Amino acid sequence: MRKYLCILTFLFVCAVGAHAAPAAGSADEMDKFLTDNGLLGQWNEMRSSVAEKAHSVADRASDLVVNAMGFLGVPYRRGGSSAETGFDCSGFVRAIYQQTVGLVLPRSAHQQAANTQVIDKKDLQPGDLVFFNTMRRAFSHVGIYVGDGKFIHSPRSGAEVRVEDMQMTYWQRRFDGARRVVAPAAASGQQ
Repeated sequence: MRKYLCILTFLFVCAVGAHAAPAAGSADEMDKFLTDNGLLGQWNEMRSSVAEKAHSVADRASDLVVNAMGFLGVPYRRGGSSAETGFDCSGFVRAIYQQTVGLVLPRSAHQQAANTQVIDKKDLQPGDLVFFNTMRRAFSHVGIYVGDGKFIHSPRSGAEVRVEDMQMTYWQRRFDGARRVVAPAAASGQQ
C-alpha cells in the first residue's frame, strides 16, 4: 500500500506541478523542487527502498547459485533429495531453494513448472528454473540457471550434479521453458 501511495504522490506532483518543475535543470534544481513541495524525503525513501529490493533479489540469486555449486559432484539418485543420498533433478532444485531461501517447492519437475511464473528465455536470471523434455513429456527435467547460458542440474543415473551449457544441441532441442520462483507473499501481491 505504501509503495502505491509513493507512486501516486510522485505522479500527482508530476501532473499538477509540471509547469512549476524545473524544465531541464540540474539535479540541485530537482532536489529544491522536491524539497519545496515536501517530497524530497519520500523520494529518497522510495529510491532507497527500490535499491534495497534490487540488492536483495541479486543477493538471493547469488546465494542460490553459490549454494547449488556447493553440490557439484553429488551423485544422481532417482527420488533422491539430499546430498547424503543423492539427488534427482527436481529433488536437487527443491533442496537448493529450501536451504537457501526457505521456500518449499513441489516435488516433481512438472509440478515445479506449474507452480512458478513463466518467463521468456531472454529474461533468464541466475536462480531461475529451466525445464527440458528429456522423457518425451513436457517438463520432465529441471535445472537452475546460473548465468551465461549455463545451468546446474542433477542429470541422470550414473552422473553427478554438474553445470552444462544450454547452447549444446541436446539441450537446445529439448528446452521446454523458463520459470521464475516467486515468493508466496510477492505472488499474491502482498508486501
